[in-house]
Amino acid sequence: MNPVAASSTFVAADGDAYEKLMGRWSRLLALPFLDFTGTADGERVLDVGCGTGHLAFAVTRRTGAGEVRGIDLAQPYIDHARRHNQDPRIVFEVGDACALPFADGSFDRVLSLLVLHFVPAAERAVAEMRRVVRPGGMVAATVWDARGGFVPSRIFFDTAAALDPQAVARRARNFTRPMTRPGELARAWREAGLQRVEETTLGIRMEFASFADYWSPYEGKDGPGAEYVATLDDAARARLRAAVEAAYLDGDADGPRSYAAIAWAVKGVAPR
Repeated sequence: MNPVAASSTFVAADGDAYEKLMGRWSRLLALPFLDFTGTADGERVLDVGCGTGHLAFAVTRRTGAGEVRGIDLAQPYIDHARRHNQDPRIVFEVGDACALPFADGSFDRVLSLLVLHFVPAAERAVAEMRRVVRPGGMVAATVWDARGGFVPSRIFFDTAAALDPQAVARRARNFTRPMTRPGELARAWREAGLQRVEETTLGIRMEFASFADYWSPYEGKDGPGAEYVATLDDAARARLRAAVEAAYLDGDADGPRSYAAIAWAVKGVAPR
């Protein structure tokens, strides 16, 4: 079995494209996530599924961390993160969340931002995060509330499902991903043996300059929306674009839009 296919369902092709799709929002979500998890000087921190590096960058901007390691399956995202890294404390490398290449108890804090819902065997990734944190260290993660709190994604997939029966299954898959239901993260943390488990919600707003700004990631190669658009012929793609544009405009002129995006978050401490 391809280990990449086994460990991630996210289609990853280009770091710049990912920035338009999700990187710019990861940068925003990292801030309330770190408010929730806390940070401390001198820690060794692991960012699991680091993407283009925004959580790792936020950790070093906020604290005197001793070292931050970022790991991701996608070579293009690691390449992008390395090009934009100017902090010698941060090291980015390709690796698998389900088979972390670190010894037991290697980190003071193990964090994951917008990753676990794309890991089919998410419980294996949680177990690995628990394994590599030291006794008394923290493990924390956040994922989108895909069904109930992710407005920009619902606009796209609900519109697609209304036009195309094939999109109904894709919508269902996208809104039933692992770790996205209420209480699911907290349950996984407790089952992994973590203590003092807390679950909450975090919110940001996604600000788009225009419909073109909103739509452009779907014409790329990264993420589930673009993966679906790539299956359409020219006529079906044009019909979908027009319908999504009508939903974006929603009776108003083209221009800026602000959409709520809510994420589940959890943290827990490894027993001493």
